[in-house]
Amino acid sequence: MSDTTAARAAGSVGRLRAGGFRALWTAAVVSRLGDALRTPALALLAASVTRDPRAVTAVVAAGQLPPLLFGLLGGVYADRWDRRRIMVTADGLRAALVAGFALLVITGEVGIVGLVGCAFLLASLGVLFDAAAFAVLPGIVPAERLAVANGRLQAGTAVAGGFVGAPLAGVLFALSAALPFAVDALTFAVAALLALTLRPTQLHPPAATPVNATASPVAATATSRARPTGPGAAWRAAGAGLRWIRQDRTLRRITGLTVVTNLATSGLIAIIVLYALEVLAVPAAGYGLFMSAAVLGGLAGGLCAGRVAARVGTLPGLRWVLVAETLAVATLAVARHPVPGAAALAVFSAGTAVWNALWSAYGQRNVPAELLGRVGSAQRTVALLAAPVGAVGAGLLGSAAGLPSVPYAATAVFALATVISWHFLRSGERNTVNTARSARPTRGSGRTHPHGRHSVAGPAVRPGPANPPGSACSAPTTTTGSDCWSTSPANSTAPYRTCPAPTPANSPPGSSTGSPAPAHADDERDHQDSWRVVARR
Repeated sequence: MSDTTAARAAGSVGRLRAGGFRALWTAAVVSRLGDALRTPALALLAASVTRDPRAVTAVVAAGQLPPLLFGLLGGVYADRWDRRRIMVTADGLRAALVAGFALLVITGEVGIVGLVGCAFLLASLGVLFDAAAFAVLPGIVPAERLAVANGRLQAGTAVAGGFVGAPLAGVLFALSAALPFAVDALTFAVAALLALTLRPTQLHPPAATPVNATASPVAATATSRARPTGPGAAWRAAGAGLRWIRQDRTLRRITGLTVVTNLATSGLIAIIVLYALEVLAVPAAGYGLFMSAAVLGGLAGGLCAGRVAARVGTLPGLRWVLVAETLAVATLAVARHPVPGAAALAVFSAGTAVWNALWSAYGQRNVPAELLGRVGSAQRTVALLAAPVGAVGAGLLGSAAGLPSVPYAATAVFALATVISWHFLRSGERNTVNTARSARPTRGSGRTHPHGRHSVAGPAVRPGPANPPGSACSAPTTTTGSDCWSTSPANSTAPYRTCPAPTPANSPPGSSTGSPAPAHADDERDHQDSWRVVARR
C-alpha cells in the first residue's frame, strides 16, 4: 500500500463522522444501550415474579432463540426489502412493544408468559434490524473505510453495553421495575428516527444491465431467490447465502475459523465467573472491575481495527489477531492473580473486536449487494450454533478435569485455528467461485488478468460491470468484461483497477491520461467490480 493510501485509511475516522455513518453509528449504539438495559431487567423481573428456575431460564432462552431460528430468514428479507425501511420498522415496532410492556409492568399485570413473549418478539425483530444494518453499511461507507467503520461500531456498542447499560440497568430497576423498559422504548424510538435519515437502498443493478452469460447459478438467480413467492421459498432463498459461502474458498475458511474459535470463546464465557473467583482469586466485590477489562479491550480493539487493516491488510490482520488471542488465552490459563488475568482478558476482547470488524469488512467488500444480507446472516447463524456446544463442553470439561483445564483446552483450539489460518488464509489466492472462468484478458493486451485474489466475485459470478455515469468507463458492458482492468506495476504481482480517461487524438495508441488506483499486495479490496457500486446506489 502506498503512503498516500495508508494515510487516507488511517485518517478516515474524522471523515466517517459525516453523512449517513454518523446516524447509523448513533442508532446502533443507542439500540445497544437499550438492549443492555432490558436484558438484565427482564431477568430481574422474572425472578421477582417467580423463583422457579425453569421459568427464569425460559425467559432468557426466549431472547436467545430467534437469531438461531430466524437468522437466515432475516437475511432473505434484508435482501428483498429496502434496508433502511426494515431498520425503521423494526425499531419502531420494538419501541411500541417495549412501551406497552412497561405499562403492563406498572399495572402489575405481567407474568412469565408475557415475559417470554416480549423477549421472543424483541429478539425476532432484532434479527431483521441486524441483518439490514450489516448489509446497509457498504452503501454508506467507501470500501476502503469499511474496517474503520465496523471497528467504530464495535467500540461504540462495547461502551454502550458494558460501561453504561449493564451498570445502569440495576440502578433503574431499583428505582422502578418499569423504568428500564421505558428507557429502552425511548432508545428504540430514537434509533428509528435516526434510521429515517439514511438513504433508501437499491438492491439490484438496473434492469437494463444484462447478466453476464458466464455467471454462476448463485449470482444469476440472486434476484429471483431474494423474492420468495411460494411456501418454503424463503428458506430456499436463504440457501443462496450458504451456497455463496461454500463456493468461495476464503469466505468459507473465515467462517470455519469463526465457528471453531467460537467454541472456545463460548466455553471461556461460560466458566469465567467461577474461574475468576476460584482460580484467579478475584474478590466478589471486585468482579465487576475485573470484567471491565473486557470492555476496555473491546473498545481499544474497535478503535484499532481500521489501523490494522490499513497497516497489514484484512486477511493478514485476521491471522495476527488469532496469534494475539492464542497468547492471551494461554496467559489466562497460567495466570493465578487478578492483574495478569484481567490483562489477558483485555487483549482477548480487543482481538475479538478486531476480528469482528475485519471479517465484516471483508464480506461487505466482496459479496454482491443483493446477496449481502443472506451471506452475512448465514455467517452469524452458523457461528452462533457453536456457542451452546462450547458452553456445554466447557461445563463438562471443568466438572471432570477442573476449571483450569478449560482455558488450556481453549488455548489448544486457538493455536490450531492460528496454524490453519497461516496455512490457508494466504495472500495472492485466486478467486475460487467458478474457478474455471476466473481469468479474462485485459483489453488490447492479449494477456490474462489474474482475477479476484481473495475476492468472492469475478466475471463468472457477477453481472457485467457498469461504472457510475460520468466516469471514464461509464459505458455498461454485457458479456465482454470490464474495460477498467489493467496489470499492476512492474514491482508487484497484484492487479489493480483503473478507469482511464479518454485518450487525446494526438496521443500514441495505448496511452492514457488516467491514474491507476494504488494496489495493496496483501488486501483483496483492489478487486471490486464497479457494477456493485451502481447496485448499491
